Amino acid sequence: MAKEELRQNDNANEQGWKAKLNVPPPDHRIRTSDVTNTKGNEFEDFCLKRDLLMGIFEKGWEKPSPIQEASIPIALTGRDILARAKNGTGKTGAYAIPCLEKVDASKDLVQALIIVPTRELALQTSQICIELSKHIGCRCMVTTGGTNLKDDILRLTEPVHVIIATPGRILDLMNKNLVKIQNCGTLILDEADKLLSQDFKGMLDSIIGHLPKDRQIMLYSATFPLTVEAFMRKHLKNPYEINLMEELTLKGVTQYYAFVQEKQKVHCLNTLFSKLQINQSIIFCNSTQRVELLAKKITELGYSCYYIHAKMNQQHRNRVFHDFRKGLCRNLVCSDLFTRGIDIQAVNVVINFDFPKHSETYLHRIGRSGRYGHLGVAINLITYDDRFALHKIEQELGTEIKPIPKTIDPSLYVAEAQQVDPEAEEEYYRQQQNQQQQRTNNNHQQQAPRGQPTHQQQTVA
Repeated sequence: MAKEELRQNDNANEQGWKAKLNVPPPDHRIRTSDVTNTKGNEFEDFCLKRDLLMGIFEKGWEKPSPIQEASIPIALTGRDILARAKNGTGKTGAYAIPCLEKVDASKDLVQALIIVPTRELALQTSQICIELSKHIGCRCMVTTGGTNLKDDILRLTEPVHVIIATPGRILDLMNKNLVKIQNCGTLILDEADKLLSQDFKGMLDSIIGHLPKDRQIMLYSATFPLTVEAFMRKHLKNPYEINLMEELTLKGVTQYYAFVQEKQKVHCLNTLFSKLQINQSIIFCNSTQRVELLAKKITELGYSCYYIHAKMNQQHRNRVFHDFRKGLCRNLVCSDLFTRGIDIQAVNVVINFDFPKHSETYLHRIGRSGRYGHLGVAINLITYDDRFALHKIEQELGTEIKPIPKTIDPSLYVAEAQQVDPEAEEEYYRQQQNQQQQRTNNNHQQQAPRGQPTHQQQTVA
């Protein structure tokens, strides 16, 4: 009889493990097909470790996006991958989940290396990896330029399984023999087009030279210039190619332009601030000097404003990035440093105070809004000199940038103005009731009389 009860308790726990998780409430905002157009797979379908699934669900990730659905099962086989998907559609999860799944936390070895082009993106990616892996015992470390090398040396005396780094710093650690990656079987390049540009010339070749010959290399980006093709031929073995970029621009971002004179730009920005319902905005300038000048002007107009650019002290950069993410300031003025992969869900407006020259830059800039299939607007201040660049970018991206109307429909970019799916809302409350019932059942099981076997509840850290 006791065995039968124990078996029933095991089954109840097997069915109810999700009910014990600390899951954030689901996001019922409208999402575009960039992230909803999947084949219907669930994260459980990928045969992932239970402890990793716990981290995924507690992160608030309910179902895989198209890039995750296409990438995760292939990555788990160990095959090289060349993946192209839009900004804000879940690329980090597409490589972080299989990467963490393959880590053996019992071995004191660096088993995966994730390279990103900017310090802010490294911090963001490492935070995601830490949150996903909190139940599996995997130790993740971030290392970037501009920080104290002694801190990294001290950190490397402890077990580290996954390193997230910018190219210069990890190469420095390798050349000084401070980090050993001869057993590192996975290399991931995020924002691969930027990493293979002239800015990091030759660094990736040097890093790969330290890796074992049977490594797995995975490249992820929204745009792939010719430099990526040359790298692929040199270093990748029969890569599996994923291309989810039938169209280049995000479906959820509505794009407008306002035709202005240079001297009218600040006045125009002031008008936009007074008329738009901004949750958070990112405003782009084409030079670091203009970033600081504009931030000063915005502050003088009485609006809360931070600024960030590559010439700033690293500690100051980290503080600005952290505080803006926390929502302590509404507006951020920045250079193109901030276009790469930075994921701040609250940003619903992007403004190009200075219009970019290249379509790739434009694409990465507007991709800071409308994250993960949500809605946002991009507004471009266009001078007479920008008219040819505007036309060129429209042609190259196959998109339409419309003249700005007198009033912009709030439902295009304000979450509160968007219709919530009533079925999803009802399903959420039904799940909450089921979870509450499961907790009640678990409590009854734990209070069984002394001498009667009780199932050991799986603890959630």
